[in-house]
Amino acid sequence: MTFDPQSIFFYAFATVLVIAALRVITAKNPVHAALFLVLAFFNAAGIWMLLKAEFLSIALILVYVGAVMVLFLFVVMMLDLDVAHLRSQFKQFIPVASIVGAVIVAEMTLVLVRGFVGTTRPYPMAVPPGESNTMSLGKLIYGEYVFAFEIAGVILLVAIVAAVALTLRRRKDHKTQDIGSQVRTQASDRLRIVSMASENQNRQIEKNK
Repeated sequence: MTFDPQSIFFYAFATVLVIAALRVITAKNPVHAALFLVLAFFNAAGIWMLLKAEFLSIALILVYVGAVMVLFLFVVMMLDLDVAHLRSQFKQFIPVASIVGAVIVAEMTLVLVRGFVGTTRPYPMAVPPGESNTMSLGKLIYGEYVFAFEIAGVILLVAIVAAVALTLRRRKDHKTQDIGSQVRTQASDRLRIVSMASENQNRQIEKNK
């Protein structure tokens, strides 16, 4: 049984990816879990590169590893999560987590069965002559799947607006800043002139007493 270099790289990337994914959910330290997720993303990008999906591979590294995961690390380190308190409530989330995990496994099984069983299409798909992987992907996104792509963009925009609205809501236990009232303020609102007796007058009043 012989292995070509591409198969060796695939199994190497896949092995590290599976181990890193398991460490993401088993690591006790949230920072370590985020770092293992970065490692998993790198190996997934390597597998996509082997499948000749160069654009998706570079996008995964630049967007997720370069931006999203850095943000995750900053948030995790700034929040200083109480891991012991979170683990004390772990058992009550097991039923919901089991249902969600079962749904995800069923969906992935359907995708894999439909993609690999009963099909003769080669994997990876051959790029048409004279086109790059990025050009072919762009034609599919903005041609055949343009409606679905626009719907996904609208959903993401609504999610962004909702997140901003939730962070800007007024709370009784937090001080808020009213920019409009600050701009409309007058000098009389900030400065008050009080007439007070001079020091000599005060001394004279004390002597008369």
